[in-house]
Amino acid sequence: MTMYVRLATNADLTTMMQVIDEGKRALAADQIPQWQDGYPQASDLQQDINAHNAWLLIVDGQVAGTATLLTHPDPNYAHIYDGTWDPTAGEHYTSIHRIAIASGYHGQHLADFYFSNLMTLSYQLGFHQIRIDTHAKNTRMQHVITKAGFTYRGVVYMDGDSTDQRNAYQITL
Repeated sequence: MTMYVRLATNADLTTMMQVIDEGKRALAADQIPQWQDGYPQASDLQQDINAHNAWLLIVDGQVAGTATLLTHPDPNYAHIYDGTWDPTAGEHYTSIHRIAIASGYHGQHLADFYFSNLMTLSYQLGFHQIRIDTHAKNTRMQHVITKAGFTYRGVVYMDGDSTDQRNAYQITL
């Protein structure tokens, strides 16, 4: 099996959206409200592609996953509740968003490889801290995040909406 990550291009948008839609359906089946309001949309992924922040997991020449690696501070992480970001880490960090593995690749532990590569990319770009969040009911993603070495740091709210709460995690490389 050949696996690597690469930047997404405009030609990848349809496939990326298919992977995201599969993720939305999986979350809905588990009764997790995350991604059930239309987000993320193709326009979000297009913005990621245009900004060179969209990274694909490729397995044997096929798109097996999609993720966004932001290299600027996320406004949703400006305030953290019921915890704190590691104060020694500072505000220079990447954040992982919109990550999903295609349904045909579930159960193969590809997220471990994907996270490792996203960490390597962050480090190569000069970032030694990564942040990520997920819904409190998304126990599968919480498992993947902590397995990758992230530490739970507290709660963040999406776009200041007190009804849209996420568990926030951080790792220092």
